[in-house]
Order: sequence, then C-alpha cells, then structure tokens
Amino acid sequence: MPRPKKPYVIQKRKGSKTYLLTLNDTSGLSVRICKEWQRKSFQNFPPELIAYSNPKTKAAAETSAMVLIAFLKSAGTSVQKRDFLVGDWLRLFTSLADSPKGARNIAENNSYSEQSIDRLKGIYEVHMKDDPFMKLLMSEIETSDALAFINRMGLRKLTGGPYRNKKDPPQMMGTETFAKLIKFVRMAFKEYGRERPYWRNAFQYIEPPKNIPYRERDAMPEDEVLRLFEPGVLLDSMEIAVCAAMFWAGLRRSEVFALRPEDLDWHTPKITVRKAWKNFTYKRRKLGTTKSKRERIIPFDEFLQNAIKKLWEENGQHEFVFSFADGTTPGPSWIKCRFKKWLARAGIELNGRHLVPHSSRHSLASILEERNVPLRHIQELLGHSSLKTTKRYLHSTDKTLRDIRNKTNEAREKPEPEVKIIQFAG
Repeated sequence: MPRPKKPYVIQKRKGSKTYLLTLNDTSGLSVRICKEWQRKSFQNFPPELIAYSNPKTKAAAETSAMVLIAFLKSAGTSVQKRDFLVGDWLRLFTSLADSPKGARNIAENNSYSEQSIDRLKGIYEVHMKDDPFMKLLMSEIETSDALAFINRMGLRKLTGGPYRNKKDPPQMMGTETFAKLIKFVRMAFKEYGRERPYWRNAFQYIEPPKNIPYRERDAMPEDEVLRLFEPGVLLDSMEIAVCAAMFWAGLRRSEVFALRPEDLDWHTPKITVRKAWKNFTYKRRKLGTTKSKRERIIPFDEFLQNAIKKLWEENGQHEFVFSFADGTTPGPSWIKCRFKKWLARAGIELNGRHLVPHSSRHSLASILEERNVPLRHIQELLGHSSLKTTKRYLHSTDKTLRDIRNKTNEAREKPEPEVKIIQFAG
C-alpha cells in the first residue's frame, strides 16, 4: 500500500540554514493559496505564528508547516500577494507611470519629481542592474543577502562622472552616491511591505548609512555683491541682466531662464514667477511648475528693468526674457562658468567659502535680514514653503562673528606700547 502523500514539501535553501515550504492540494487548501505559498521561506509566516517562523531542524519545519496549514484553513483568505524579483520591483520606481510611491503621492495631490525618478533610474542602471541581488525573489530575501549586497556596493569603484579619467577611482562606500543607493533600496523594500503584512523586511534591522555632511553655500556681503556690478566685471548685457535677476530678484537659475515677457509687469512694477525648468542641469529639461509648486510675486527693481530693456535692444524680444539674438536661452553651464569669472574679475577671494551661483539667493536673504526686513517677507521673496528653509539662507550672524574675529586679530597684531620707567630721586 503506497505511503500517503504529505501535504507539504520542505527543502533546505542552498548555502543557508533556512527552509523553503511548498504546499499542495492534499493539505485541503485551495489551489490559489497553495500557489501563493509555493517555495516561500518560513520567515514569511504570519505574526500570529512567529514562534514557528524560524525552524532549526527539518522536524521543526514539518511541525511549523502543519501549524501554518491549520492557520490558513481557519483564515480562508489570501496571505501573500504577487511576488517579484528584486530587480523587477526596483525597476518600477524608475518609471513615473509605474512607481508605487509616485502613485500614492499623486493620490495625495502631491506631484512626484521627475528629476527624482531620473536620479533613481541612473543609480539602478549604472550600479545595480547586473548585481546578483537583483535576481533574488523579494519573498526569499534574508538579512545575510542584504548585507552581502551592501558590501558589494560599498566596495564598488566609481568610474563615471568626475572619476571617469582617474587612475585609481574611489570606492562607493562613504560617498553621497552610496547613501542614495541604500536609501533607494530601503525605501523600495518598505513600500513592498506596505501591502504584505506577513512579509519580513530584510533591511529592517540594518542601520541606514550616515548622512554625508552637507556643504552649505555661503553668502556674500553687500559690498562684495556691489563689486560684481562694477565696470569690467560683467562684460555684456546678458551677464548684467542675469546677474541682477539672481542677486536682486532672488530667482533660481531654472526660474531666470523660464521667465516670459508676459510675466513682467512694468507698471506696478512686479514679476510673477510662474514657471521653472525641470531637470535644468540635464539635456532633456522641460518647462514645469516652480519648486514650491505655486506662483509668487516679487519686486521688479529699476536696475533690472533697465538691464532687460538693454538686453532686448541688442538681442530682440523672444519667447523668453533672457534670450540670445537667435532666440535660444543660456544653459546651466553658462552661469556656472561665468560665475567663477565674475568673482575673479571683481577680486573676490573665496577664503574657504563655498560660493556658487545659488549663493546669490543666500546673499540676498542675508542682506535683507541686515536691513531688518521681516523673515516672512524674505520667505515669500525666495519662494520657500517653510521658515525653517529660509533660516538656512541667513548668514548675517556668521558675517558679524567673522568681522569681530578679524578686528580681534587686528587688535592682537598691533605692537605693544612702550613702557617708560620713571625713576624718582631717593
């Protein structure tokens, strides 16, 4: 008489001490539930059966299987959703149309940045696509698999971008790229577990990478900003107009070149900032909303008015305010290259400061604070959604302390006064 077929099949994972479980129809469960639990690890047991989720021996695994079958018969519901390969799941987040997180943000009426999608896509395609971790099933990932993946990524050499021509490129570990990569995977695994309450996240007990210290942009004091507009620093009408828009209107670079003539009100006068270039630093940039997702109105200074009028006299009026004679607009490299030349021509030394084009907004905020302009008005001018962001742009305290330090150093360097000894006759 043949031996009755067991309602389950238990087999050990290769190179691991864990077991895989396959249920069959002799268990009394539906074909659908059996299929959902095909080759699932015991670590995926429901929370109610947590005591049976990590069997150390085959006998313990068989006991756990019988407990699970009894639980599923009483539950009578679906326990596991569709499984994914790690690579297939991560790839969903590199498409705006398929991203689970993007869909939830849109449902909450929050737009999802296309630039963020492009960044994730670049990380996946360049560093992760061919890694063995991408070929594992999400349901079978264990902490050891996650740690091995993190180790491979950390030891990987950076060969693209600024490291393309280096003989000995650095390892990814400790870089901003590595931090973004791990945060991307952790976010995707967290999303996977949102609708799978019985799934155990392999990254749950792995600490995230420490944040790379952010190098804050520095601000220029008012006297240095004024030196930029001295003769011989800005060489043509385009440079004068763009520099004025950055330093005296507080516009971002993506907003400067998105301004249209209809955004300028010459009578009030005011500027309505409606649009900005998305992916401004990429070749495939396109026009979209501002960073704050809303319009804002800023003053239209007379100096900027005259600069734009002169620019139009030389190049003509086109679709965008800041355009060359052929109608094209400058790109991000145009400002980046010229900004360094502006500082050099004006004789402005860095002295360890981090001065970049975006420093124009920091400079304007600090100058206005020194003039006792209310913080709320500075926030509205710069288009920040919170006062916390605006406070990061205020550097007047740093300038005051720097001036005090310089004066203290000058005082210390002064020669000591001569001490005259007066003798009295005895």
